[in-house]
Amino acid sequence: MNRLLTAIEALVAAIGRGAGYLNLVLIVVVVVDVLLRWFFSLTAAWVIELEWHLFALIFLLGIPYALQQDRHVRVDLFYENFRPRDQRTVNLVGGLIFLLPWAAVLFYYSGYYALEAWRSGEGSPNPNGIPFYFPIKSVVPLAAALLLLQGLAECYRAATGAPETTET
Repeated sequence: MNRLLTAIEALVAAIGRGAGYLNLVLIVVVVVDVLLRWFFSLTAAWVIELEWHLFALIFLLGIPYALQQDRHVRVDLFYENFRPRDQRTVNLVGGLIFLLPWAAVLFYYSGYYALEAWRSGEGSPNPNGIPFYFPIKSVVPLAAALLLLQGLAECYRAATGAPETTET
């Protein structure tokens, strides 16, 4: 089981770090776009759409990594003062009641969403926009699957008291 957890967490970490590098790409695209607008009054619909797509990739692929690294949003009014055992209980119950069902529903329905985009060859409604939207829409079920896997790993760790991942 530990090898499976390690494999899941290595996959999530690699994808999360890769998504982090997309921030640099997004910054370059935005800066070039702004400079071209400012100095030459040039812009294109596909550039603006690319900025949104890069942001979506960063967000979607960063969610499972944020969970893994315990960098997600949590209301810490009481949690930070709990004993480690009580924190694991909160993590387990929260994972089983909220995280895993939500990620499963997201995976199920976003799969249909992505499939429909592939079937229709969906692209930008804007002239000169990005010709295909289905690749970016396919990332939604991928992110949900990664979130499910990481959520299962987190629940297992909470239930067994196994040590958390050490990567940062």
